[in-house]
Amino acid sequence: MTVNQLCDDYIKHGMTTKKPSTIKTDLGRINGHIRPLVGKKKISSLTRRDVEQLLVDVAEGKTARDIRTEKGRSIITGGKGTATRTVRLLGGIFTYAMNHGLVKANPCPGVKVYKDGSKERFLSQDELDSLAKTLEEAETIGLPWTLRTDAKTKHRPKDKNMREVISPHVTGAFRLLVLTGCRLREILHLRWNEVDLERGLLNLPDSKTGRKTVYLSNAAIELLENLPRAGTYVVAGDNPNKPRADLKRPWKRISEHAGIADVRIHDLRHTFASVGAAQGLSLQVIGKLLGHKSPETTARYAHLTEDPLRRALNDMSGRLPFKRDNN
Repeated sequence: MTVNQLCDDYIKHGMTTKKPSTIKTDLGRINGHIRPLVGKKKISSLTRRDVEQLLVDVAEGKTARDIRTEKGRSIITGGKGTATRTVRLLGGIFTYAMNHGLVKANPCPGVKVYKDGSKERFLSQDELDSLAKTLEEAETIGLPWTLRTDAKTKHRPKDKNMREVISPHVTGAFRLLVLTGCRLREILHLRWNEVDLERGLLNLPDSKTGRKTVYLSNAAIELLENLPRAGTYVVAGDNPNKPRADLKRPWKRISEHAGIADVRIHDLRHTFASVGAAQGLSLQVIGKLLGHKSPETTARYAHLTEDPLRRALNDMSGRLPFKRDNN
């Protein structure tokens, strides 16, 4: 059996539980990178060295191309991030093959992939306070316009003191992201019938990792109780029966006004985890709250748990009768 044939089998039988968006992404990596580079090789003879070469080739853009299709253009990119994710997918395909007795060994474990170049950003307490103050200002008196003086600027407001009030659904969404650690899509697609305020739960049927239960703090419950209901979705938009596409524009205004312009929306999820770690929560508990399926995913927060452990250690050692008297 060749890698191409294994991919065919995996596409037909091994992807049935994945979300449509994930299937689309995986197909792109299979057809764009795996097939062109190792598709003709026998699965029994594919070595770790072959996988390492695939990693390098994808990273260097050897499989990148711009294809014209009936619907327009199909752009296949390379790069280190794409290379790493492609190798991980190939490893999953070979795990599937091993589980079905198609091959004895997986050549992917042990391959040193590229580090994730994205930096995790956690808000400090002062930054969280600034964000909270900005959100309150945004939904009450509004945020002031920042006027640009360059000639290309169009539709400039005439009143330099003009402010824009931001919807409580938008400000509420940002608060929920901090209070729950949810992903943006999970909050934007959250329906009122998935909210159980009595039990303090969100029952998400279609998160990134499948069905997911989110536990709500008292602050999150209070926020949802006071949020106006204006349609199917918790974060109501212009169309009450459709979820908002994103919150990029309001976040840009809010983050700049709060002095945290370098913070991405997803960093609010990282901040939730960092606060939990600072409170002494274990990685297992943090992973459970974030909805991680794999402990490896939560391991990125391991360094954050060191401070509470050190504080506990110092507190404990201070109670033991072994402190030296320097006098």
